[in-house]
Amino acid sequence: MQDYREFLEEVLISEKDIQRRVVELGAEISKDYAGQDLILVCILRGGVMFLTDLMRHITVPHMLEFLAVSSYGVGARRSSGQSRITLDVNVDIHDRNVLLIEDIVDSGYTIKAVLELLSARQPRSLKVCALLDKADRREVEVPLDYSGFVIADKFVFGYGLDADEYYRNLPFIGVLSTKLYKPNA
Repeated sequence: MQDYREFLEEVLISEKDIQRRVVELGAEISKDYAGQDLILVCILRGGVMFLTDLMRHITVPHMLEFLAVSSYGVGARRSSGQSRITLDVNVDIHDRNVLLIEDIVDSGYTIKAVLELLSARQPRSLKVCALLDKADRREVEVPLDYSGFVIADKFVFGYGLDADEYYRNLPFIGVLSTKLYKPNA
């Protein structure tokens, strides 16, 4: 397995900048949901690190739920455009405030599929909070109610995002050099 420094092209977003933005998002969400309760639905696996930091800064009462969606093939670098729910939420979201927590939105296909699935269950409100927005990659329009950072179309990893399921633990978001990275090396 390669040391990430061998293929790190650049640190795109520092740990300090991520944590500052997470605090701001938590305050914004808390203000918007003041006097209400909330269900945070984290899309696994990439959203977990973002969720755990973000929820510490959300002051309104909230529950946690998880949803797993598969939209990438093994070793794929881009979404296939086909989404499959592999783990569904365990609570009834009918007439509840739901906030989806996502690591990155690029083409929009995955989040669109999740929004359609959850909308059919008639929540009181359904919003999206994404750490990263690859707006230039968008192929379908999806609402992003809360966005951490808009980034260019680069392969990123760290802070929950993976390179072949590794390196999610890094406290920053880096750009992977596809010339230097050797999958499963």
